[in-house]
Amino acid sequence: MTDFNQMSKAELRAYVLAHRDDSTAFSILVDRLKADSSHQVWHPCPNTPDDWAKVSALIEAQLNEQIDS
Repeated sequence: MTDFNQMSKAELRAYVLAHRDDSTAFSILVDRLKADSSHQVWHPCPNTPDDWAKVSALIEAQLNEQIDS
């Protein structure tokens, strides 16, 4: 049995790509990626037309932030 906790993130990613049906490995990789993300932002689903109008501005701001960093 493979010990996913001993693998680096790159090794685990390579394993998941080679073993796409291994849902345990995939879940562990996703958990690691989430834990490593320092810029997690949660936006609720838009419910009103005004909320929907803000979506494109939020996306554009996020893209600009990524370009600047």
